[in-house]
Amino acid sequence: MIEIKTRAEIDKMQVACRISAQALALGGSMVRPGVSTAEIDNAIEKYIISQGARPNFKGYGGFPGSACISLNDTVIHGIPSAGIVLQPGDIVSIDTGAVIDGYHGDNAATFACGEISKAAQTLLDVTEASLYKGIEAAQAGNRVGDIGYAVQSYVEGEGFSVVRSFVGHGVGRKLHEDPEVPNFGRAGHGPRLVPGMVIAIEPMINEKGYAVHVLDDEWTVKTNDGGLSAHFEHTIAITKDGPIILTKL
Repeated sequence: MIEIKTRAEIDKMQVACRISAQALALGGSMVRPGVSTAEIDNAIEKYIISQGARPNFKGYGGFPGSACISLNDTVIHGIPSAGIVLQPGDIVSIDTGAVIDGYHGDNAATFACGEISKAAQTLLDVTEASLYKGIEAAQAGNRVGDIGYAVQSYVEGEGFSVVRSFVGHGVGRKLHEDPEVPNFGRAGHGPRLVPGMVIAIEPMINEKGYAVHVLDDEWTVKTNDGGLSAHFEHTIAITKDGPIILTKL
C-alpha cells in the first residue's frame, strides 16, 4: 500500500534526508587514493550518530555497514572493508541513509577517485543526468512508468544500459515502501503519482549490458560482463507544484 504523507511528515523526512545528504557529501569528500572503504563507512556512521540519527542501512537485513560503497563493476550493496583500498581511476558509488524521529532518508552518488577515464566520466555524467530526467517526470498526475521511461529512453539513447533487477522505492517510516520505482518502463503505466507520495529515484546504469549477479556474500551486486556501473539517487516528495528533492543540499 502506498503511504501518503502529510506536510508535517514530509517536514520530518526533510530532517532525515538532510542528514543523509550531508553524510553522503562527507563520504564523497573522502574519496581519494589510499583510503579504505571502511574508513569512509566509519566516518559516515559517526557523522549520522552525531546528528542524533542512526544509519538506517546498518543491520538492515543483516547488512554489516552503515553505507553501501561500491567500486567500478560493483553496482550496489558493496560491503565496506579495510581491505578495499581506493586506487586512482576507480569510480566509487556511495549510498547513505539516516533515520530520525521515525522517518528515513536515502540517497546515493558516484564519485571519481583521482583522474578517471573519459568513458567512466561519461557514464557518471549520463547516470546523474538520468536521475534528473526521472525527477522531471515525477509530476503529480503522471505515473510511475513515466519516471522509468524518462530514465531508460535517455540512458539507452546515450549508449548505456539500465539495471532491471533492482529499482527505486517509496520512503517513509520504512526505508523501503511501496511503490517500486523502476528505472525502465512504459510511459502512462503504473501507479499514479499524487501529492504526498515520497519516493527514492535511483538509476543504476551500466557501461555495457544490464545483466547483474549477486556474490556469495548475498549483498554485493556485480555486472555480469565486468563493465563499469554508476548509481545516483535522491529522495523526492510529490507536490501539486512539482517534485521537491528532499536530499538536495
